[in-house]
Amino acid sequence: MTERFDCYYCRENLQGKKYIQKDEKHVCVRCFEKLCANTCAECRRPIGADSKELHHKNRHWHEDCFRCAKCYKPLANEPFSTKDDKVLCGKCCAREEGNRCQTCYKVITPGTKSVEYKHKMWHEECFTCLYCKQQINTQSFHTKGDEIYCTACHEKKFSKNCAHCKEPITSGGISYQDQPWHAECFVCLTCRKPLAGARFTAVEDKMYCVDCYKTSVAKKCSGCQNPITGFGKGTNVVNYEGNSWHEYCFNCKRCSLSLANKRFVAHGEAIYCQDCAKKL
Repeated sequence: MTERFDCYYCRENLQGKKYIQKDEKHVCVRCFEKLCANTCAECRRPIGADSKELHHKNRHWHEDCFRCAKCYKPLANEPFSTKDDKVLCGKCCAREEGNRCQTCYKVITPGTKSVEYKHKMWHEECFTCLYCKQQINTQSFHTKGDEIYCTACHEKKFSKNCAHCKEPITSGGISYQDQPWHAECFVCLTCRKPLAGARFTAVEDKMYCVDCYKTSVAKKCSGCQNPITGFGKGTNVVNYEGNSWHEYCFNCKRCSLSLANKRFVAHGEAIYCQDCAKKL
């Protein structure tokens, strides 16, 4: 006679049926889930025979329930840590503890070479430029949010280029007509005098200080022979057949009547009102 093969608890015959061996006892699926199954630390439900179970320090989870307590990232195949009975992914643990590397999220052990910046820490070899991946070491660096860049990469990625020399502007700079300039590039074309904060004029994208514009560029008034600069008194200009006058110099040569916006007669290089022209 064949010996019976029964469930330890309910004595149901297990011959040809699915069963679980628990502490050297044979248990049917129903009794296992009712009496033997571990309770998931997250959802508080039994972890059935058909569920994949994960455990850590006498605690048990369904595979889908084993997630970071902060960001809920699945941790079944990821490194994790525990803090105050909470399971945390490496990144969240670093934020919680403040003694994990911000790049690799591994613990920075005492004696390890590390870098600290704004209350955050990195392994020395992990403190690298986001763009070129080179170690920062003792070089200067820049940050953009949580991102770190060496000076060269920061300039390439974020700095504006000077309208004159086309090189990056790393600090300071001047804006003129919505274009950026180095202060040392924003100078008079003739004498190289810095123009920042000074009066200047631009002619065909070339900048001149007032003095150089007067002597080198400005037209001469056909009346007073002084430069027509557009600065100061008499900014209005009268042009006639290639000659130019300050508005206040555009007068009848004989009676000195202002001829601006009036009829006049040109005689040689002189101009006359109509009445004086009749007397010539």
